[in-house]
Amino acid sequence: MGTGTGVDRPTSQNGRVRDKVTAARRVVVKIGSSSLTTAAGGLDDGRVDALVDTLGALAAQGREVVLVSSGAIAAGLAPLGLTRRPRDLATQQAAASVGQGLLIRRYAAAFARHRRTVGQVLLTVDDLTRRAHYRNAYRTLRKLLDLGAVPIVNENDTVATEEIRFGDNDRLAALVAALVDADLLLLLSDVDALWTGDPARPGSTRIAEVHDERDLSGVAIGGAGRAGVGTGGMVTKVEAARIATGFGIPVVLTSAGQAAAALDGKPVGTLFHPGQRRPAARLFWLAHATAPRGRLQLDPGAVAAVVNRRKSLLPAGITAVRGAFTAGDPVDLVDADGVPVARGLVNYDAVELPGLLGRSTAELATALGPGYEREVVHCDDLVLL
Repeated sequence: MGTGTGVDRPTSQNGRVRDKVTAARRVVVKIGSSSLTTAAGGLDDGRVDALVDTLGALAAQGREVVLVSSGAIAAGLAPLGLTRRPRDLATQQAAASVGQGLLIRRYAAAFARHRRTVGQVLLTVDDLTRRAHYRNAYRTLRKLLDLGAVPIVNENDTVATEEIRFGDNDRLAALVAALVDADLLLLLSDVDALWTGDPARPGSTRIAEVHDERDLSGVAIGGAGRAGVGTGGMVTKVEAARIATGFGIPVVLTSAGQAAAALDGKPVGTLFHPGQRRPAARLFWLAHATAPRGRLQLDPGAVAAVVNRRKSLLPAGITAVRGAFTAGDPVDLVDADGVPVARGLVNYDAVELPGLLGRSTAELATALGPGYEREVVHCDDLVLL
């Protein structure tokens, strides 16, 4: 399938265009710090321009582009006289506050050459875990795309804390791809694909396609990037691919230098095929975009009811409550060994629940009033993990 360029494409098995890629009208692209900056910190103008030229050409075809870009902290290192990525949160936030302005200014100048306006969207975990905030983030991104702008998304590192942060922009990119209902997620790294082991070692082979978990068996997944300025690594990219493909979005993982070839449908990098069925957006949000605020331990009967029969969770099946949550917060439902089996939105505050445990809803309604004749977690607000 073409992309509107009028160029004939090869159709042989080895050179076949990836239809899932060329058919994508809305594309989320994530690029890491090591692909944008030098090891000492500071933006590499050549790399930024090369990426923007690729994305500008994509936008010129009438395809929508959302860019999830790391690099704020790395860009702020050199101006602050820092020689390496700081480990303490306060210095990271200081570097981000300096680097974020430099990063967006550089993108604005580069995209201006393609007559494209950019819009900065800084997100925290709360923006994708609280349902109202989630809808607000969607409306902002949707309006930017409707106006022909290129949203540039990053985690708001200047205010995020260790407890409320995504941890890496790979996961953020997968969640943004689901948020905007993308047709493709392109993960750009300093490695050209997923390999069976360290690509520098003899015997390692490139994995061209991943259809399911069986294709990942025996794969040694490495840590942070070569340049030493990023926080992710192949493990976070594979997890991001799992999240996105679970929502029905194909994922291509490759290097920044192969971005144009990847978007042109050429068989570079690794293609992760999407799941056959796209889950309900609300349940996907609950499973992947929320952080549990507490835990409810279930007895075996309650585990079977929730997992096997997809029933609501009642007070009678809960044996312990942990955490400080309020009604409407996400909580994990765990078995007797503490293993999470489901996540749901709780209908009670944590302080209310201890006095309700082990009692039937009919008993509670008689003793405390009809307001207590309700589920702790309704089945419509539950997703299995």
